[in-house]
Amino acid sequence: MSKGKLTARQVATADPGKYEDGAGLRLVVSKSGSRRWVFRFRLNGRSREMGLGGFPDVSLGEARVKAARHRKKVKAGVDPIEARKAGEVEMPTFTTCAARYIRAHRGGWKNARHARQWVSTLRTYAHPEIGAKPVDAIGTDDVLSILKPIWTSKTETAKRVQGRIENILDYAAAHGYRDQANPARWRGHLDKLLPRPTRIKKPEHHPAMPYEDLPAFMAELRANGSLSALALQFLILTATRTSEALKARWEEIDLETRTWTVPASRMKTGREHRVPLSDAALAVLEALPRVHGNPYLFPGTRQSRPLSNMALLQLMRGMGYGVNCERGDYVPHGFRSSFRDWSGEVSSYPRDVAEMALAHVIENKVEAAYQRGGLFAERARMMQEWAEFVTMAPVTVTSLPAAEKIQARDETAQGG
Repeated sequence: MSKGKLTARQVATADPGKYEDGAGLRLVVSKSGSRRWVFRFRLNGRSREMGLGGFPDVSLGEARVKAARHRKKVKAGVDPIEARKAGEVEMPTFTTCAARYIRAHRGGWKNARHARQWVSTLRTYAHPEIGAKPVDAIGTDDVLSILKPIWTSKTETAKRVQGRIENILDYAAAHGYRDQANPARWRGHLDKLLPRPTRIKKPEHHPAMPYEDLPAFMAELRANGSLSALALQFLILTATRTSEALKARWEEIDLETRTWTVPASRMKTGREHRVPLSDAALAVLEALPRVHGNPYLFPGTRQSRPLSNMALLQLMRGMGYGVNCERGDYVPHGFRSSFRDWSGEVSSYPRDVAEMALAHVIENKVEAAYQRGGLFAERARMMQEWAEFVTMAPVTVTSLPAAEKIQARDETAQGG
């Protein structure tokens, strides 16, 4: 192995022996292949060795940070081995704190994908810069070194990384590892050093069909006769997200009060959402089959599963809509924007009524107070007017054939 600083590859592949990284840090590889870090120092005329942990639990970068911290103690005349014996708290690195934070909060996250996203973004952007640093040594410059390179080119990702670092450093402060001043805090700190994300790049919205085109489109859907077409009608009539509509269950529907209650666990905002059902939406429900053993309004081909998200995309592609399609780039989620445009340009309802219909969080304090008073009756009238606009005719929906025929018909649209 060549002299000089060790590389990560050398650390992982070194044969049995002792390898110096410099400044007292040594890698020891046993005959069995196990690897451990040792910090060698001399104090009061006496040579000593201090274990820093094994590889890969302690990475090369972390070992260097530990060695540097102990060198400072030696320089100050403090024996780091004796200090550790006396119960001195070993300062965790950012990576260690991040792992502890994720373990502590994983149970409160909606799904495993959320945890994977945390791990992925931190590994990609934070770890190379501050992963091996003790959490009490991370400052504003460290945070900016992570965010600045991606703040304008990957703004949404950068904002998520900032928020995750902020949470982890708050976690470290709560455990007494660092002071309460958080160098990753946005409000009152980083917002003075970085441009606001909304001023850098406008959010990319899903391609939305102009609301003027919806009556003709809905007529095509009603003539289609498939379960996917009914699901898309229901999505449009309720102005909900694709997953909310496709995962709707019969137990959530109250026909007497004409209400669909979407539980908080399925909402993006994490709040229960009540949807008033128009005459057209009720007509769709009346046309749906009840499949034994399947609780969903829109049953899929797989037992006890709903239609897949691809079903609606495939349906629209078959009608000539979608990315690079001849009739327009429109996608199912874009119908929420179509509804929002209609509510703002055609209807006479206040903005906050439409925002509540879309299950958006209302930030303004006055509007939030108005929200607590309830706008359900007003929303019900608005959704009825929306339904009458997009149907432009008395609602008549033909009941579907037997469930097995529906499944066969929609199998291609679902993609399995």
